[in-house]
Amino acid sequence: MHYLPSSDLAFSAVDRIMTSIPYGYLLRYVHANGASFMFICLYIHIFKAIYYSSYTGKHKWVWYIGVLIFILSMATAFIGYVLPWGQMSLWGATVITSLLTVLPGIGHEFVIYVWGGYSVGEPTLQRFFSLHFVLPFILAALAASHITVLHLAGSNNPTGMQGVSTISFWPTFGIKDLFVFLILFALLAYLFVLHPNLLGHPDNYIQANAMVTPPHIVPEWYFLPFYAILRSIPNKVGGVIAMAASLLILFALPHIHTSTSRNTVIQPMFRLVILIWAINFIFLGWIGQLPVDDPYTKFGLFSTIGYFSLFSIIPALGWVEGRFCK
Repeated sequence: MHYLPSSDLAFSAVDRIMTSIPYGYLLRYVHANGASFMFICLYIHIFKAIYYSSYTGKHKWVWYIGVLIFILSMATAFIGYVLPWGQMSLWGATVITSLLTVLPGIGHEFVIYVWGGYSVGEPTLQRFFSLHFVLPFILAALAASHITVLHLAGSNNPTGMQGVSTISFWPTFGIKDLFVFLILFALLAYLFVLHPNLLGHPDNYIQANAMVTPPHIVPEWYFLPFYAILRSIPNKVGGVIAMAASLLILFALPHIHTSTSRNTVIQPMFRLVILIWAINFIFLGWIGQLPVDDPYTKFGLFSTIGYFSLFSIIPALGWVEGRFCK
């Protein structure tokens, strides 16, 4: 209600919310750090789904909707990161939206349309503010669809085996989920009370200035693995394709999974590969915050290859281990 989507007033409006509006600082810190905790939950949930092959069979539509939620959440978070109109907001928006110029034929015109002009400015801020308000409603609808499809398909279990007996959600899973929620809420409270700016970039507390380029443009931590993939490819078009493919390839998992079993307990090679892939993903996040220099660019290229290698190894693992899981 107090935010102003104006290139002249947005930064001061956020400052006013933080300093003059009663409990405005609390609302903003919970909102900003809550986004980080949402992505923590998303990454853990995605890793768990891949580890237990929860994307196979009748659960594939649950997986499709989940991946769509993940991608749309990233778009919503990116748009929200632009709104405070700090240095990193302006230049992050400039770098990421400029990637659209690789679209064949319409790239440059489409970027101008997104910006609402010939550079990131007030029209861009107004459009992003509107989208940041609307997209969460779409996310809520997708989340409801995700749960509905999961209810129709039935929940998975770690063994991957289907049985005739079922376990009610309450109290077994309800208490477990409530316990995890209380732990995460306690961590979130600790963060926004004692270290509210820990996950933010210092440059974003400087008002946006199109005449001064930050020495090192870094997005929020939950974008870093994909940002590292983008930077690791020396060609701009190739980097954009690789970054987009790193997200879209998740839709292919139900089709490349060839194992006859979803029980990872009897698939030691599959477990090991997934764990190495997860460690490599974290390493990509570390690379994404470092300068674009040697040897970090080489490390990023090797890790990018490792990221995509999983999707070629899974079919082979199904062929090797499938005979022992029948």
